Amino acid sequence: MPLITTSDDFKLHFEEAGSGIPIVFAHEFGGDIRSWEPQIRYFARNYRVIAFNARGYPPSDVPKDDKSYGQKRATDDILDLLDELQIEKAHIVGLSMGGFATLHFGFNYPDRALSLTIAGAGYGAHPDVHKKFSEETKQVANRIEADTMEKFAEIYAIGPTRVQFANKDPYGWKIFANQLKEHSTIGSANTMRSVQGKRPSLYDFVNQMQNLKVPTLIINGDEDDPCLDVALFMKRNIHSSALVLLPRSGHLINLEEPALFNQMLGEFLARVDVGRWEMRDKRSITSNILWTPDD
Repeated sequence: MPLITTSDDFKLHFEEAGSGIPIVFAHEFGGDIRSWEPQIRYFARNYRVIAFNARGYPPSDVPKDDKSYGQKRATDDILDLLDELQIEKAHIVGLSMGGFATLHFGFNYPDRALSLTIAGAGYGAHPDVHKKFSEETKQVANRIEADTMEKFAEIYAIGPTRVQFANKDPYGWKIFANQLKEHSTIGSANTMRSVQGKRPSLYDFVNQMQNLKVPTLIINGDEDDPCLDVALFMKRNIHSSALVLLPRSGHLINLEEPALFNQMLGEFLARVDVGRWEMRDKRSITSNILWTPDD
């Protein structure tokens, strides 16, 4: 079983396939390596594809102390993976929890990222809901511990931004729901409490976003309501970014619409790889209908 050792001495399980320019996939709270299968199979034809289980997700180590989890730690685990595999730079792709880690990776280690893809990232990020979200994550973590992840997964898998997947692809959703039940109770509770619940609001990072030069793709489902405003906020402030909205889609966009997701991501990576991803034209950054340099 392939494992790397993090800088704080925990083991992370990873899988890789293909060869060429590296892509690293970071999963969401409800996922793991298996939730990236449609992307691994597609992109391994032309890239070296690497996916890993975050700490708390077996067969990666499951630290019992919730202090071993956090937003910075999730970000640094990506760096440790690159270092252990002796990868200088990679395309970093993350969904939801993995999308937050991807964005913070760009803030902290821009020289190690060929590009950033931030998908479905935004839960609890808006200042109006940040405190409430943090309190809710404590309640959820306590419930996971009380009920076990096997039981809690029955509710979580059919949440308001996951019903779209269940309606579109009931067979695929059932696979996802069954895999979710297998997650560690301790690892899931600690992740919910310390990664999800303690991460800072993205609205505190305007300067970092405006200084970000790494090519960035933001992808969102148009029915993933908690993430919509945040996606627009990121688009407006990250001038190296593009925004894609997938229609009639919820949170699990890479599984709901794998063909569309792969197409959008593939076209983005191809442009980055040939050096054709430009910064946003400054003339377009205005609230005016008409604009000239003399205004």
